[in-house]
Amino acid sequence: MDEVQVVVAHAERATLRVGDVFLKVDADQARTEVEVEAMALAPVPTPEILWRRPPVLAIAAVRGTVLGRLGRPSTTPSSAWAAAGAAIRMLHDAPSPPWPGRAGRSIDAWTAELDSECEWLVTTGVLPAELVTRNRRVAEAALRPWTPAFTHGDLQIAHVFVDGDEVTGIIDWSEAGGGDAVYDLATLTLGHEEHLHDVLAGYGADVDLDVIRAWWSMRSLLAIRWLIEHGFDPFMPGCEVDVLRSRR
Repeated sequence: MDEVQVVVAHAERATLRVGDVFLKVDADQARTEVEVEAMALAPVPTPEILWRRPPVLAIAAVRGTVLGRLGRPSTTPSSAWAAAGAAIRMLHDAPSPPWPGRAGRSIDAWTAELDSECEWLVTTGVLPAELVTRNRRVAEAALRPWTPAFTHGDLQIAHVFVDGDEVTGIIDWSEAGGGDAVYDLATLTLGHEEHLHDVLAGYGADVDLDVIRAWWSMRSLLAIRWLIEHGFDPFMPGCEVDVLRSRR
């Protein structure tokens, strides 16, 4: 029997790898339903679904290597980042799913969550008030009307696989749905600002850089409590707290 590798595990879900098979265990089957449906609709490479027996979804490993990791320098060439941008544009140009994804929440919902998390960060002393206030101000640029697009909703660089300058697969679609296209672009480049222009060159459309920067601040402010409570460290070099410190 192949060794069982724990890819990620926390209170909400876990992913195990056995050989070339990934087993995703999720207590919320609604997320799995979204993932299966989104992969069927997405016009970009996605993993092959091998079988599903709730609460487990089995998918095949994707060829290639991840585009990068948050907190680590990326050794992937600029051409691969541009290829990722082109794949994202293909996704965003496809008909939007009939359900809202993570990137499709209302301005009021984002604002309420942002206010709550900023208050928690300051009152608990996790971050200095000045740092939170500055990034809260930057994040406001993301709170504007947008046209729904087919969004992945959790497009971390570790969810994009490449082989050379070819995108071989995009994984983890449980947050997919209609939403703000810029959210995906910001998620992909979070902590890797040096590759933003490579991504946008492949994307091939004008994008407001202030909105991308706003989403960098927004995502980081909203993620810190969850990361701490689930055993992750947002203070590691190059991760969320460093992203906030880099904003002016």
